[in-house]
Parts: sequence; C-alpha cells; structure tokens
Amino acid sequence: MDQNSKIIILYSSYGYGHYQVSKALQHCLIERGHHHVQMIDLYAVAHPTINAGVRFVYLKICSLIPQLYGWSYYLTQNMQHDRIWVKWLNHFGISNLKKIMLVEKPNAVIITFPIMAMPELRKQTGLNIPIFAVLTDHVIHNRWIHPEIDKYFVANEELKAAIINKGIPAERIVVSGIPLRMAFRQTYDKKQILQRYGLDPAKKIVLILAGAYGVLRNSKKICQELLQLENIEVIIVCGKNKSLIVSMEASFPHESRLHVLGFVEQMHELMAISSCMVTKAGGITLSEALALNLPIIVFRPLPGQEKDNALFLAKKGAVLIAYQTRKLGKDVQQVLNNSDRLIQMEQAIYELQKKNATETVVNDILHDIDQEYEFKR
Repeated sequence: MDQNSKIIILYSSYGYGHYQVSKALQHCLIERGHHHVQMIDLYAVAHPTINAGVRFVYLKICSLIPQLYGWSYYLTQNMQHDRIWVKWLNHFGISNLKKIMLVEKPNAVIITFPIMAMPELRKQTGLNIPIFAVLTDHVIHNRWIHPEIDKYFVANEELKAAIINKGIPAERIVVSGIPLRMAFRQTYDKKQILQRYGLDPAKKIVLILAGAYGVLRNSKKICQELLQLENIEVIIVCGKNKSLIVSMEASFPHESRLHVLGFVEQMHELMAISSCMVTKAGGITLSEALALNLPIIVFRPLPGQEKDNALFLAKKGAVLIAYQTRKLGKDVQQVLNNSDRLIQMEQAIYELQKKNATETVVNDILHDIDQEYEFKR
C-alpha cells in the first residue's frame, strides 16, 4: 500500500474508550509508516452545540437515572437500519462528512463508534471507499449493523455469531479482540511504580475506577466498605469529576490508606500494581484489565452494553458482579485471599486474551486496502 495514502478514523467522545481504541489504531498505523491517519469526532465537528448538550444529558442520565438509559438501549437493540428514525440518526453529520471526504479523499474509513453517516454516504453517492468497523464492546447492538460496512472486527466468537445472525456474511467478520494501546501489552517494574505513587509494597492495592467522567455510583460507600479490610491500600480514580474528588477528600481527610486521584493518563501503571479492580463495565476498561491479568469486580453495571459486557465476562468466569457494597467487600476479600475463585478467574482471563488485537486489525485493514488498490489498477 502506498504510504502516502490517507485513512480517516471516525470516533465519538461519548465515553473515553472509543477515543483510546482510535488512538491505538492511529499509533499502530503511523508505526507502519502510514502517517496520513486522521481522527475525527464527527458529531463534535458537525454539530458541536448539540453534541455537547447530548453528551451532558447522557452523563447525567448514566449517573442519576441509569435505568432510563438501559430502557432506551434495549428498546432500540434490534431496530433495523432502514427504519425512519434510524435513517434520520444515520444521516446525522452526513453533510460535513461529505465535505471531508471530498477534500481528504481517504483510501479507507475506520469507525470505532456506531456512526453510520459514512455507510449512508457511500450508499447515496457510490463513493468507492472501504469502510471498517471496530467494535469496542463484547456484545452487539443493531446500531452497528449496516450492509455498506465492508468488514467488522470483534472481540469474541460469540459476538461474531451474533452478527452473522443479523445477516452479515461470516467472511466479513474477523475475531480480532479489542485494539488496545501498547502500554497495556507490556510488563512493568511494580516496585518502581509503587515508589512513585507513595504506596506500601507490603500491602495489596485495590483500584477503584469511577469512569472517565466519574459516574460510578456509591463511591463513598465502596471505599468505606473496602477500608474495613486489613492490609490493603485503596486507589480511587475519579476521572474528570472534580466534585467527586472534593467529596472523597472531604469524606476521608485522615485516611492514609486511601489515595484519591483525578483523571489519569498512565492507567496501565495503576492496573499493573493492583491486586484487584472495582469498576463499571466499559468494554475498553475491561479489556485493558484483562490484558494485564487484573481480576475485576464490576459494581452495579449500567443497564445496556455495560451490563451485557459484564454478564458476558461473568458467564465466562473472568469477572465478578456485585450489586451491594457488602457483597462487593466479600468478593474483594475472596480475590485478595487467593481463593479457588481467583484461580478460576485467572484461567478464564487467560482464555479470553488476544494479545495482538491492534496489529491484527491494522494488518487486515492494510491488506484489504492493498487488494482494493490492485483491483483498481
């Protein structure tokens, strides 16, 4: 493939995971010498005010009325792409995207969020641009299904089977795993990291992730429950939720075993030194933890794809799910005490791991673009 070729990655800022997957793909492509790789948050570019408003409402619903989000998710889960309101949603941002395509003339488009403006644009105009979809969850929603998508990259065989059942041919679906940044595919000097964060190497670390926007519920009660356990230190990452940081620091002013952090770029370091993680069930966060062999307890997963992610991995034996703080405390204790359950979790994690997902996706995409180029010649 000509290394002057252009690739566009369409993502969305609804959740931080889509951005991270996009960056991982961009970085890998650039490493291969393909420097014209552009990431575009299409909704933010096309309708910045509407996008900001919808994202604000989305985050508020997730933290205050999660059942409402779950209701909307499951209501639309099997909607077909040719329904009137789905068509309207698929056209969101299409005018701006058309201008971008005419100016940039990319050789391929990758989507890491179910933005169907590109498939719809190709359907309307006949633009001969390959479209690749990289799914960032372990489960499927019909928002991802569109006949104009050339190839899907998915996390597991069950997800491939589910997409086949939606009418997509098997040869257009690759079980690649979810692409992750290189940082989650390396080993680390844990002693060095512990020193850097001022942590006691004699104690086990329990990592609590409130999400990029700090929407994990009952954070205070979770910390209270876990701090009753002996010989541990607790790190809570509050993301960009400044009010949560202030609240946690005010609630535990003299607790030396609790470390309150805001948004953290080096999340791989915290995961590498932890013995257990408590989190919501974002597909990327779960995949990152699995890559680093970190046992996970999902607390009150958000109804929708997060709950379905958690249920899928729990069925495999790779994670535990807790809905009450007391049950959470018992689960953490069980994991930290190296119980039989922990051994089962570690085996399940090993069986789910796909170490080179990023390279698998990039290699496949570059191969397909090469084939397209040779065909045109």
